[in-house]
Amino acid sequence: MTRLDKNQNEGIEELLAVILSLRDMEECRAFFSDLCTMQELIGLSQRLQVAKHLLRGETYEEIRSQVPVSSSTITRISTELQFGSGGYRSVLCRDGETAT
Repeated sequence: MTRLDKNQNEGIEELLAVILSLRDMEECRAFFSDLCTMQELIGLSQRLQVAKHLLRGETYEEIRSQVPVSSSTITRISTELQFGSGGYRSVLCRDGETAT
């Protein structure tokens, strides 16, 4: 069971449904540009990059030299990879993009 269970919050469910309905990269870019600040988008993209590096087996030092995040952010993402819902792993390992 994930921490983000169905029907836990109608607003979150609606947001997830809207994201799934995006038709192409341009529509996705426009939606997220309206929805998030640039800093929020950068933060989300950095978390994704950290997850990719962790899945490749890189050390915290190697990751911090490539992605400007704190050690606590890397730790939080590492914890999610180990004990979370499997979301990072499912999307990053989908097409063999990142070694597990």
